[in-house]
Amino acid sequence: MTAGGERPFLDVRDLRVHFPTDDGVVKSVDGISFALERGKTLGIVGESGSGKSVTSLSLLGLHRRADRKGRGGARISGGIWLDGQDLVTASAEEVRRLRGEKMAMIFQDPLSAMHPFYTVGAQIIEAYRVHNKVSKPVARKRAIELLELVGIPQPNTRVDDFPHQFSGGMRQRAMIAMALVCNPRLLIADEPTTALDVTVQAQILDLMRDLQREFDSALILITHDLGVVAELADDIMVMYGGKAVEYGTAETVFRQPEHPYTWGLLGSMPRIDRAVQDRLSPIRGNPPSLINVPAGCAFHPRCPYTAETGGRSDTEIPRLAGSDPGHLVRCHLDPARRQEIFTEQIRENL
Repeated sequence: MTAGGERPFLDVRDLRVHFPTDDGVVKSVDGISFALERGKTLGIVGESGSGKSVTSLSLLGLHRRADRKGRGGARISGGIWLDGQDLVTASAEEVRRLRGEKMAMIFQDPLSAMHPFYTVGAQIIEAYRVHNKVSKPVARKRAIELLELVGIPQPNTRVDDFPHQFSGGMRQRAMIAMALVCNPRLLIADEPTTALDVTVQAQILDLMRDLQREFDSALILITHDLGVVAELADDIMVMYGGKAVEYGTAETVFRQPEHPYTWGLLGSMPRIDRAVQDRLSPIRGNPPSLINVPAGCAFHPRCPYTAETGGRSDTEIPRLAGSDPGHLVRCHLDPARRQEIFTEQIRENL
């Protein structure tokens, strides 16, 4: 909450999204909290299977909810408040109304997210008319305006093309146009540049930055690419095993990271500002199964510093606690010891 007692524009508290299966409960998101104001960007990073995309889908209400007996879908608990409105307890119809009007999503693969049998323009027009009582000609004019805004050449004619007639970069731009057509206040981008070459990636990131300034949207950027969040994010939340393991400003997380998993992510990135190394330094082992998350600290089977915690890492889940004001870390290592390790062993390799 803010000093005046008002909630942030987006306020997520102890969010849990669990999926019952025949093999056990998949704890995709297991108690994360964060806040975001309009005009700001939160980057959510982590390996595949860490819970990033499940988090974004829960914000949009796109999970099929379990019945009263906890069967047939996701068990969602905790709180999600968007502009003061509770999305967890809201009806499916109310959340559907908010999707597009107040919040929207840019999906990872626009070719599969867009319908192949309808033109790009028809899909943008439909998204606009769902929330605005306007005629088709008015909605078509709006669609053309948005296609021009996102940099698609000849929008008057390309509006009648099908998704497969667009290049990968143009499809991503069209997906952004569709997401922005109703001026949403919250925009979620799930791996928006993964399938694009580096030149187009830079163009898309520049476009998203410019459009965020124009619409004053709150932006959540979900990615495994730390270079992308370094470009755009104000704050970063690092996820592992369904939990947040580090949370802070982008400058703090990049310059003074304190969690061993964050060190591993940063150390495995190729760098263009240093001499080429023979090999990158990958994080040993594999991400955990979200059905059988390791006891204690979920990262302990892969952590080189487990022996220094006196066995706590094997049995006790660490709290997400403040290291410095605004910097939260989930680790059993003493903050002074983390700083010592970073200074002596880690800094020179990041």
